[in-house]
Amino acid sequence: MTLDEFDDDACLIYGIGNVGRQDDGLGWAFVDWLEAQGRCSNAELQRGYQLLLEDADLISSKRRVLFIDATKDTSVSAFTLERAAPRMDFSFTSHAISVPAIMATCQQCFQRLPVVHVLAIRGFEFGLEMGLTPAAQQSLDNATAHLSMPREY
Repeated sequence: MTLDEFDDDACLIYGIGNVGRQDDGLGWAFVDWLEAQGRCSNAELQRGYQLLLEDADLISSKRRVLFIDATKDTSVSAFTLERAAPRMDFSFTSHAISVPAIMATCQQCFQRLPVVHVLAIRGFEFGLEMGLTPAAQQSLDNATAHLSMPREY
């Protein structure tokens, strides 16, 4: 998968995070990078602090969706990029809902389901401070370089 596949108005690129909590801002930083580079200018770009149940409606009108979020998973060296599948789970609370639960809700309520990928970028520090750590910036740079590579046929 490359970013070129998301450069149309039937696509959504959704950065999740909080820029006031250091590396938790990686999702927004990815969207900032897209805008600064003029990439995916035809796609809908969104930033949110967390996923909401209403995001099922947002993705229901899209063909492709890319969610970007920070991960604390120490097994991730820089980033992972995976296709997501719908699944009702027990993640729904007043403060959290998972991408698979958003997808399952979209499928159940709107009888539609876009192709969804999740880009998880490795973060290291999540304290109350503005700005990415150098290690998280390197993870972001690795992810953007990978997604910018020309597609091989």
